[in-house]
Amino acid sequence: MAQNAIVINVDIGETRVALIENGIIAELAVERRRSRSLVGNIYLGKVTRVLPGMQAAFVDVGLDRAAFLHVSDVIRPEDLANLAGEDGDDDEDEGSTDGREPRVRRIDKSTPIREVLKEGQSIVCQISKGPISTKGARVTSHVSLPGRYVVYMPLDDSIGISKRIGNDRERARLREAIESMRPPQGGLVVRTVAAGLTKKQLRADIGYLVKLWGDIMKSQKEVTRAPALIYEDLDIILRAARDHFGVEVDKIVIDDEREYTRLKQFATSFMAERAEAIELYTGDEPIFDEYGIEDEIGRALSRKVPLPSGGHLIIDQAEALTAIDVNTGRFVGRTKDVDETILQTNLEAVKEIAYQLRFRNIGGLIVLDFIDMERPQHRDKVHKALVEAFKTDKAKTTTVRISELGLVEMTRKRTRDSLGRQLNEPCFYCDGTGQLQSKETICHEIVRQIRREKDSIQGYKIVVNAHPAVADFLNHEERDALHEIQRRFARTVVVQGRKDYHLEQFDLQGA
Repeated sequence: MAQNAIVINVDIGETRVALIENGIIAELAVERRRSRSLVGNIYLGKVTRVLPGMQAAFVDVGLDRAAFLHVSDVIRPEDLANLAGEDGDDDEDEGSTDGREPRVRRIDKSTPIREVLKEGQSIVCQISKGPISTKGARVTSHVSLPGRYVVYMPLDDSIGISKRIGNDRERARLREAIESMRPPQGGLVVRTVAAGLTKKQLRADIGYLVKLWGDIMKSQKEVTRAPALIYEDLDIILRAARDHFGVEVDKIVIDDEREYTRLKQFATSFMAERAEAIELYTGDEPIFDEYGIEDEIGRALSRKVPLPSGGHLIIDQAEALTAIDVNTGRFVGRTKDVDETILQTNLEAVKEIAYQLRFRNIGGLIVLDFIDMERPQHRDKVHKALVEAFKTDKAKTTTVRISELGLVEMTRKRTRDSLGRQLNEPCFYCDGTGQLQSKETICHEIVRQIRREKDSIQGYKIVVNAHPAVADFLNHEERDALHEIQRRFARTVVVQGRKDYHLEQFDLQGA
């Protein structure tokens, strides 16, 4: 397996992209024909509801559910109107306008939303977070167009350099270069991959993005009715090349000839120096099997994740948060010092947790339940290791110190559904609860129901229709209860198994 590569599997109706870092599958993205990613798309939306109590509005952009727009993400209509008359990501850091008068004023979150939005109003907005679970998409009026080397923000005048470019001299050089070629309208953020680039390469990327924004504004003028799609971002294949195909990635391997040709043409136009590093996979074995990715996907969907020493993690993803429990399992340590054994297990867990959260793309609120550590220095060591482990994660993470109970609360930025929710669906049998009533519980419920309905059931016999497993339990393990019912109510009870019934389903009828 290549140490650093992007592996793309193009199948009928589904495309999967795996990012391999240091020989390990670090990220997996899945896009299906019927559920393409919407993040980055620009729409002309229509405000359907304004909610002053939430300082937000719901915007119809043509999706199944209305999108959510917070007041801090709104641009004043007069500012947008002025810009419309002109020609014209997580890599971002805090930029500055460097003395230039800003053309778009950021709206303070305390500004009453009814001052800037009203129901029925049309508004240009970009999806910043796709629909997740039962929640609709989140949108913003502050449009950003990512290119290969820079992110162009046509409605913002700030300049920023990626936080991941750590060399101060290189940051200063890039800031000076970008200042000399900034467009008359808009701001720029230099992406990590731009480190070491020449002005010519940066200027070409900026020119393309400025032209793209001009085309988007023309498309907006041609739209006569909202909601409407104005601009659709790149698909998953070209997006992977644009966002991840840096100098640290050795190659892209793709298994579809048609998409290989399209990817080559894209690379030749926008990153000619990397075009030769794109390979067409022609092996007989499926590409994800060849690279061992299928096995890793199966592991990523498992609730229990083993640790090298013999301990394990339990990962439970709920609606409100994700809980991760660390257990020693069969690991008893190599010394008699119990505290050292616990420390080693927790440090192993830190590495695996960071990997699993990134690979599964789990976001939102996360609670980590480490094994209790008595020594404060051990808790500090585990917390420092946790912070260090997330430094390579491109999603923004925030962690708090380990509590006395061994718990860590953290958040990880979420822009799309997790891998588990993309590939799985709630169990149709238990309705996603993961539990069913026991057969004994159902039998007692049947007895109570007979008591309730005995006077309304016609005939001498009471027929109980239930799942075969429940019927068998009632006829054998609970036969004494059945006899007591017949004696007490002077009715014959006949139990019939129905294969088409749910385990918890039953009904009564007379005969």
